Amino acid sequence: MMANVRHFRTKFVFAAGLALTPLLGFAAEEMTVKIGLTGPLTGPQAAIGKDHENGLRMAMDRLNAQGIVVGGKKVRFEMMSEDDGADPRTGMTVAQRFVDANVKAVIGPYNSGVAIPISKLLNDAGIVMATVASNPKVTQNGYPYVFRIGASDTQLGTKMGVFAAKNLKAKSFAIIDDRTAYGQGVADEFIKAAKANGIQIVAREFTTDKSTDFSAILTSIKAAKPDGIFYGGYYSQGGPMRRQMARLGLKAYLLGGDGICNEELAKLGGTTVDGGVYCPQGGPVLEQTSEGKQFTTEYKKRFSIEPLVYGASMYDGLNIIAKAMQKANSVEPKQYRAALAASNQQGVAGTYQFDDKRDLKNSPITVYSFKNGQPVPVAEGK
Repeated sequence: MMANVRHFRTKFVFAAGLALTPLLGFAAEEMTVKIGLTGPLTGPQAAIGKDHENGLRMAMDRLNAQGIVVGGKKVRFEMMSEDDGADPRTGMTVAQRFVDANVKAVIGPYNSGVAIPISKLLNDAGIVMATVASNPKVTQNGYPYVFRIGASDTQLGTKMGVFAAKNLKAKSFAIIDDRTAYGQGVADEFIKAAKANGIQIVAREFTTDKSTDFSAILTSIKAAKPDGIFYGGYYSQGGPMRRQMARLGLKAYLLGGDGICNEELAKLGGTTVDGGVYCPQGGPVLEQTSEGKQFTTEYKKRFSIEPLVYGASMYDGLNIIAKAMQKANSVEPKQYRAALAASNQQGVAGTYQFDDKRDLKNSPITVYSFKNGQPVPVAEGK
């Protein structure tokens, strides 16, 4: 489901279009509003989970310092951060903790395999879930409390299938996915678009999101001589896979979804990721916006690391929820859900306007390659 970086204006209350009503007096009673965060805070994807936590904390601290008022009371947001380990069963346990704690919204999860099962539990409990999990199934059940605040696999996979044909002029591709809901979903969408654009699929192989040795799969694929490999999975496998491709002399492109699109891929794949690796990220190229540059500056100053892909989406997620609470004059999901569904707000990571499935109406996709271990946007031809 990445080194795209995002920030806010330090001299303003919030990024363009999301200014929130300030505290008008000092006598308002204070109420604590719990917000849940679920993501992989440990394990191979821990860097992603921490990035999400950092982005949410930035928004929460800004809102708490600002002192917004809802229903005549000053709101103090409190984070309940839980590690789901990218595991569906753990995710269900975490979701139940949120229900028991009476959180007013859940930001996350990252993994589609976690998002799909917990969406029903949270929806039945009447708790808003704002997730970047990209498998189309996340929003296909019509749950009114489930919102996607990032691009879907349909958008990401389709973009890369067209890119492979039109920009790379590829004629054949092999497919590997990690059998997670995310990996299979984005790979399936890539295949549809690739075939529609004349690319032959010469192999479909499977691994897991825990694997580290891909030599047998890659050796088999090498015999088919594909122009490229599309990997549906995460950077924790994509990095070693690219390194092993080089070791085997497999001179093919490596493409993937947003799950490989961050500097963590380069930490694992080394110099082999520079050149020939392409991946997508949803949203604008934030280095080219003032809000994005400011988000990056503040994030790096505070956490001493570069932000990854979705830290800014978590930041935006809490802000649009807070805005919906203000519009509805209530922190209760049952009351503010409709205002959230009707959002049309510009955030750091994009514009938040939802369709009838509560997917983003417009999530621009940018393709990246790698240079000196960092994702850089590709200037696409027509």
